[in-house]
Formats: sequence, structure tokens, C-alpha cells
Amino acid sequence: MGFVIPSSKHRRYLSGADWIINALDCMLKTVTCAGNMSQIVFMLDGEIDEPLLRSRLESFIRKFPVVEGRVSRDLNLTPLWKIPGKAVVGVNLDVHRVQAFSSLNDVFSFLENGVNRLFKDENEHLSFHLVQGGGRACFAMTFDHRLLDARGAESFLHLFRQFLTEGDESRIEEGVCLTAPACLSDWGRKFIAGRNLNRKIISLSKPTPDALPVPSGNDRAFRYKVVSFGADETAKIYDNADNSAGFMMEMPYLLAVTVQAVRGLFQRKGMAAPNYVVPVSLDMRGSGDIRQELFFNHVSYLFFKVLAEETVDLKSTINTIKQQMYDQVKSGMPADVAEACLLTRIAPLSLMKKIFRIPFKGRIASFCFSYLGKGPSMASGFMGAEITNIFHMPRVPVPPGLGFFFNYFNGRLTMVVSYIEGLIEDEDIQMLEERMRESL
Repeated sequence: MGFVIPSSKHRRYLSGADWIINALDCMLKTVTCAGNMSQIVFMLDGEIDEPLLRSRLESFIRKFPVVEGRVSRDLNLTPLWKIPGKAVVGVNLDVHRVQAFSSLNDVFSFLENGVNRLFKDENEHLSFHLVQGGGRACFAMTFDHRLLDARGAESFLHLFRQFLTEGDESRIEEGVCLTAPACLSDWGRKFIAGRNLNRKIISLSKPTPDALPVPSGNDRAFRYKVVSFGADETAKIYDNADNSAGFMMEMPYLLAVTVQAVRGLFQRKGMAAPNYVVPVSLDMRGSGDIRQELFFNHVSYLFFKVLAEETVDLKSTINTIKQQMYDQVKSGMPADVAEACLLTRIAPLSLMKKIFRIPFKGRIASFCFSYLGKGPSMASGFMGAEITNIFHMPRVPVPPGLGFFFNYFNGRLTMVVSYIEGLIEDEDIQMLEERMRESL
């Protein structure tokens, strides 16, 4: 029983996944210096024209008023994204020049500052950063996860690159779907999905998974370590994944290697974790044009629990992760998560924060993990320069305040370690990188 309320040009009803992301945004704003934000970074082999970039960005953004929307509630209490009639706010573009640009370290303070800076108000959800000098450049977009997920952010910048070629008169916004109905129907199916998810959470929470203690202080920033693998290294990693985990099993392989490395980190910290619980995001889009689902969140989750005795060797860890993946996909867990999350939309964000902390005694997970995989190929040109690499810098829910994120671009695999400052030290990061490189 129920009914469907259609959306309109100026309102887009939020999905359950959207509301979960809003809750995480609220949590992060409470315990860190900013919200649930992320950053996508283009590394370029040449400098670009800053005034032209600013002008082109402003023209492009004006075609998408949704980027200046904000969360509201309908009379029926369903949360929605209120979309203005037109975009009026100027583009937030920070430009920095550096003397040297020999490595990523030369620009990293600017990148970290960009992703740790709170948006100026509830209508700002994007900011851009350009760092260049010495014949090289770095272009980054910081985005609000309430507006874009990781795949959506990549596709949004791909559209911008297309717009650079086609110009102001193009109809680049055509085909981008913003509408989504409230879907206040099929309550029986949603409650069954909620029951299934609740059972899964209970099984994950016993015994309580271990996580690194989060440092005190409410204004802490996130720090990052970017580990890039060359083309030859990447090819060997994918060969190892095929041999160790099976064809197209890169995600279980990379997750297993990460679990092994985190086990070493916990041992270094004097912690003997009984098990590790890891949520892994799963893109729920179909194979069609991503313009239909460009904005907002189109993800669900798989949940993995690896017991301490299953981390003794890599093969055992891989087999555990693969079996759990098969079981969850077969049982329809990702769909259950998506359906069950729709039930949460009635809850205010203050209550959602408390709900998150109940099952795991405040420990949401041991760490977070994501693998974007080999997406559709992207041309590598950007305003006269070539894109040499792309990677993501997300802020991770706290707790656990620790995440590992893999993406693939142009024959190269990149891993980003995201952690709240004070959680781990430089020596810990060095140990993690050494273990990951050795295992991969």
C-alpha cells in the first residue's frame, strides 16, 4: 500500500542512500572540521589558462542549477533537494602558484586544505582548485557527497571537458535527469528488507569489531597518502588478482591485501582485533548513459567480516571475502540495503546519528574501502594539457576515520589512504605502503 509523489523541476525527492549520506555529513560536521566531502584530482603534464578555466567553469555551472540546491522537507515529511530556478553564485576557484612541481608533495598542502574546508553555506556544494608552476598543473574539484558520488563526480568533470570542446551554445545539460519520485509505496517489501538488513548488522556486530581509537577534538582535518602504481606494476597487480582470486575478482583481491595490511597496523598499535568489519560501496547504476543518474547517490553496500584466524594468510582472506560476496549478492543484500534505507527518511538527522552508533557500540567499521574499477575510458586531454593521473580524496566517516580507496585510470592503479589527523603516524603510513606494495 502507498503512493508515489512525482518530483518536479524544482524538487528532487531523496533516496534512502541520499539520506544516509546526509546523516554521515551531519556526523562529520559534528566531530571534524567539515562534512561528508570528497575531492577528485587531475594531475596534468602542462599549465593551463587560469582566466579561461574560470570563465568556462562559470558558463558550465550555470547550466546546472541543481548544484546550488539545498535539503528541505515536503509537507509529507519526505526529504527533498530544493533546486533553484537558475544558478547565480559565482564559481569558487582557488588558484595557487608553486616554484617547483617535482612531485605530488609540492602541492599536497593545497589539496588537503581544499578538501578540509567547510563550504561557505548550505547552497554551496562545489569548489575548485588549481595549483601550477614549472610547466605542470594540478586541477581538483571538491564536492559535497550529498550532490555527487565518486562515479558521478568523474562523469560531471567528463561533461565539463566535453563542454570545453562544444562551447556555450551546446546543450550539454540535455539528458541529465534530476527528477525522482518520493516512492511512498511497497511498505511491506521495505520492512522485509529492513528485517534482513537488521539481521545482517547483528551478525556483524558480534563480537564488536575493533577499530583504532579516534583522537579527541572536534576540529580535526583529514590527511592523505597517495600511492600510485606504474603501468607495469598495475599489469602485474591485475595478473596477481586473476591468479589469486579469479577472473574479474580485483575487488576481493585488493580488499584482502588491505585487510592483511591493516592487521599489521593493528598489531603495531598493540591491538589484537577479533575481527575486521568493512563496508564496501557498490555502484547500483545500470549500463546505460550515466546522465540519467549523474547527480546524487546511486550506491549500495556489501558488508564483510573477516575473523582474526582468517587473516593468517592472503589466500584464506581472499576466500572468505569471495564467499561472503557471493552469499550477499545471491541473497539480494545490496537491494535490501537500498530498500531498507528508504525507511530512514522519516528520521531527523540528529536521530540518524544515534542510530548509526547503536549496533557496533560507536564503531561503525574497522575501516572503509572502495574500488572504482575499470570504468569507461576517458580521453586524457584537458585544456591543452594531458591528464597523467586521476585519484579521489574522500573524507571518511568518524569512526572509523580510516579508509582505503582504489581507482584505475589510463592503465594505472592508484590507492589513497584517508585518515583523520592523529589516528596514525607517518611511520604507520610508511609501514602500510610497504606492506601493500609487497603484497600486491
